[in-house]
Amino acid sequence: MHTILQPEGWAKPIGYANGVAATGRQVFVGGQIGWNSQCQFETDDFVAQVRQTLQNIVAVLAEAGAGPQHITSMTWYFVDKAEYTGNLKGIGQVYREVIGKHFPAMAAMQVLALVEDRARIEIQATAVIPE
Repeated sequence: MHTILQPEGWAKPIGYANGVAATGRQVFVGGQIGWNSQCQFETDDFVAQVRQTLQNIVAVLAEAGAGPQHITSMTWYFVDKAEYTGNLKGIGQVYREVIGKHFPAMAAMQVLALVEDRARIEIQATAVIPE
């Protein structure tokens, strides 16, 4: 079971939660990037890489018997803040298509580089499957 933590008087966040309390089996998804299951990039488009990255997270979760609704936390790393902020509408659309209307605690940050040169985004996730 997950409980969204929203302190009284705080403005409601859009697209994420300030905090999540959960009990159950924890699943840790290592940083996923926008390449396919054969470790090949099909595109350099930022939003398309976000879609593939989210699909990769869902695939890893499925191996644990989990789904997007079990995600409690995500950390997003991108190489260009302007590219991220300039694509928020497209990111939101693919997020809802892949993850749904489930918004865990999140952090997002620009990094100097990712290990794979063509990667534009990397996302790490934690999920909790209720017992």
